[in-house]
Amino acid sequence: MFYKRDPIIAQASATGKAGVGVIRISGANLSPLLGLLSEKKAVPRYASLIRLKDATDQTIDQGLLTFFPAPHSFTGEDVIEFHGHGGPVVINLVIERLIELGRGLGLRPAAPGEFSERAFLNNKIDLAQAEAIADLIDATTVAAVKSANRSLSGVFSERINDLIEKVTHLRMFVEATLDFPEEEIEFLENAKAKQQWEDIFNTLVNTLQTSQQGALLREGAFVVLAGAPNVGKSSLLNQLAQQDIAIVTPIAGTTRDRIREQIQIEGIPISMVDTAGLRESNDEVESMGIERSWAAIGDADLILFLRDATQIDQSESEELLQQISKTLKEKGNIKAKTLVVWNKQDQTLRPLKTSELFISAKSGYGIDELKICIIKALGWESHAENTILARGRHIDALKRSMKHLEDSRPYLSQGNANLELFAEELRLTQDALGEITGRLLPDDLLGKIFSSFCIGK
Repeated sequence: MFYKRDPIIAQASATGKAGVGVIRISGANLSPLLGLLSEKKAVPRYASLIRLKDATDQTIDQGLLTFFPAPHSFTGEDVIEFHGHGGPVVINLVIERLIELGRGLGLRPAAPGEFSERAFLNNKIDLAQAEAIADLIDATTVAAVKSANRSLSGVFSERINDLIEKVTHLRMFVEATLDFPEEEIEFLENAKAKQQWEDIFNTLVNTLQTSQQGALLREGAFVVLAGAPNVGKSSLLNQLAQQDIAIVTPIAGTTRDRIREQIQIEGIPISMVDTAGLRESNDEVESMGIERSWAAIGDADLILFLRDATQIDQSESEELLQQISKTLKEKGNIKAKTLVVWNKQDQTLRPLKTSELFISAKSGYGIDELKICIIKALGWESHAENTILARGRHIDALKRSMKHLEDSRPYLSQGNANLELFAEELRLTQDALGEITGRLLPDDLLGKIFSSFCIGK
């Protein structure tokens, strides 16, 4: 990746009005700029009070100036931070003045994610840790914050590096055997290749599982409430959200469009959508709502299909379930699951079967059990303390490394005859793992990843 050495500047605190605003500068040598900002010699990592003035000697702002000399800074370069007042206008004036003072150094506004990019290029953090910074900022739940902090502290990277080291160790014996075939060493037995392979496989399986949990925690889930009119979908949405989001009446067809609400279950962010009742309708507006309901069902991660426990004839529900299954197949949505929920338990004498889920959206009966069923259906394991806030590209890389490792399995039982093929699959396994921490990612993909970050990060 081409590394631009010119110094950069950006607001590091959140935009908008605030008591304090933070402005960050990073560059190879910022000593000349420090001299222009303060007459006193800057003491590394000690804050000093300065008054920043414009070209006419008028005060712009007063704040704290801190200097972090290279390489002991976030980016690995010299870093200057100015902590002043957090008004948008005053922050912009400060940035403009600092760029003016740093013109001789080539000081320019930072691109999105450029501070983190420089930290990565200077080996202060790896790519997984850099992404964890963005994930920490974007976290919407307490569980997501904890998982992002684990990744930022290097827990995820350590797991990946440990896997890479194990694969490297196994490859070392393979390559040695290929280089010295005249020794006629029975490689698979002497190097205990099978045991090493099994250890790598089990570690990779565990890492993939915890990463998939983290992907759910980071990205959340799209859950759709579906069913015939008047089965209690809107009441259930209100119950889960703990507030009156949707209008509830005994009139069928009250909900005519999708109503979306963000909720959390055990720290998992869930986008819950209440849809119009599924039925044939001559009402143009209701028909449009029903069409949107089917579109939402086709995109869902989980469908909560409500059935009316007070109704004896369930033929309509059975037809709708079949239609939902057909819609998912047509959409190519193989990940979606359908969870059948019997509502209005408080109004029926229908015998409760242990294999079925009964609730009352009106009274709250069975709601806690429903929440447990929802997160289980989404694949969440409760209280997973080792969860990593993984991204989609991490999951993809882990799955590819798993495939190459599994493809190498047949060669374990073929002795030295196919060691070249065994070595190649191990190399591909290692390469896929290296993509996660950024060891083997192409420059254009690295640039795309960092460009999605905040400007001040």
